[in-house]
Amino acid sequence: MKKFFYYLIAVALLSACESAKKQSYDIDSVASPKGTEVFQPDWENIAANYQFPEWFTDGKFGIFIHWGPYAVPAFDSEWYARTMYQQGHRAYEHHIKTWGPQDKFGYKDFIPLFKAEKFNAEEWAALFKKSGAKYVVPVAEHHDGFSMYDSDLNEWNAAKMGPKRDILGLLKAAVEKEGLIFGLSTHKAENAWFFNGGMKFPSDVQDTTITLYGRRYEDSKYTEDFAREWLARVYELINKYEPRLIWFDWTVNDPVLMPYFNKFLAYYYNNALDWGQGVAVNTKQGYPTNVQAWDVERGKSGQMMQFPWQTDTSVGKKSWSYIDGEENKSAEQIVRDLIDIVSKNGNLLLNIGPRADGTITDEQKETLLAIGKWLEVNGEAIYGTRCWKKFGEGSVESAKGSFTDNEATAYMADDIRFTTKGNDLYAISLNWSDGDVLIKSLDKQAIADAKITDIKLLGSDEKINWQQTDGGLKVFFPKTKPGEYAYAFKISFDRKVGEHLPSEAVNEVLKHAS
Repeated sequence: MKKFFYYLIAVALLSACESAKKQSYDIDSVASPKGTEVFQPDWENIAANYQFPEWFTDGKFGIFIHWGPYAVPAFDSEWYARTMYQQGHRAYEHHIKTWGPQDKFGYKDFIPLFKAEKFNAEEWAALFKKSGAKYVVPVAEHHDGFSMYDSDLNEWNAAKMGPKRDILGLLKAAVEKEGLIFGLSTHKAENAWFFNGGMKFPSDVQDTTITLYGRRYEDSKYTEDFAREWLARVYELINKYEPRLIWFDWTVNDPVLMPYFNKFLAYYYNNALDWGQGVAVNTKQGYPTNVQAWDVERGKSGQMMQFPWQTDTSVGKKSWSYIDGEENKSAEQIVRDLIDIVSKNGNLLLNIGPRADGTITDEQKETLLAIGKWLEVNGEAIYGTRCWKKFGEGSVESAKGSFTDNEATAYMADDIRFTTKGNDLYAISLNWSDGDVLIKSLDKQAIADAKITDIKLLGSDEKINWQQTDGGLKVFFPKTKPGEYAYAFKISFDRKVGEHLPSEAVNEVLKHAS
């Protein structure tokens, strides 16, 4: 009788645990597990209650990480999981020659080869800290459907296969130990159709018991059933890892997904209230820029924005993940892009692609360390700054829009970008001059109500000579360069001259963009 009694207790406890587990992923409610319901799934309500967190508006620079089984073939790009099933694509032919036919060796067969045997979360986090980044955003799940975390909802995950470790959990612990903010990205939406090419010829994708390969939709149109599955997976990430930032790719603006995405926003923001932490969301298009941060892939805004926004780009020019034969951007190009972005009220999320074994290439390491070295000297002009009444001036116009940043812009010394903090205005010259530069935006009339008390060049101990003229502020460069890439003049006034957005700043509300 006692045994039966204990059995009943055990069953009841298991039932309670299962019930609690299901409740934590209750996608029909936007209340947090603690019952908080301040945010509701409509844009007007969210805009009235949401504030961008200071860590995001102050931090300016983060690290993105694309790492998964696609690093094993290390060919073409992180889209190898799709292109290996696209007849006529070079990855399709490469796969057959290197690994065999797709019905004998499919994408799933890369997972046992993805061992991550040299992965060290603490080493990665220390490198990111030295790079000057303030937040880190690993990909939790890419289009390939493989979860880099211990998922209860997806059996194809790194805790059970491949590395057999909770990669996301290890990174969260290491990153937060370094005092950095932990975020993540999820590309679950794109998984629904990502492998559909494999349905057109003999391949393992036609085995529909392999849930890794998603719904195999013919296109990127979604169903209500999938939308609910997508939302449950996002709720799981929120509940398990409490990320401070969640980044999404482009198809979350689909009309079927949009109501569920709005539920996610409310649920996430309600959870953040319980955590007592500010959080941020990134999307590329389709959502107002005052309820989440607009993100531009491999490009920049051409103008200052009213609300914080972000560029996501990669050190590698060809791929987001590690591939053989990658061509990397220089630290000089990335630093100058960072300055331009920050002057327009934006952040830079810079991606790296580790090898399958968990090591980061020396070239990408060196680039990150060079950025960190520049920020050690000039970070004062970047971190915690706000926009001035204009983002800059100069003779060279930088590229703008998505997919425009692979080629470096050839800036001159008179290409200036402005940031401000308190009584200080930072005029950052994007190249060196052996003479002087005339900052036209700082003519006598423009700053008639404030008096310059001092001008310094960050990193230099030399006295900076300057002249106030009707045509602008003429500033003379010192004899010795205090570093590389760009040079920040700190212009101190007797009163605040900034920390505001000008009337011409734009709030682009990107509604239902296709």
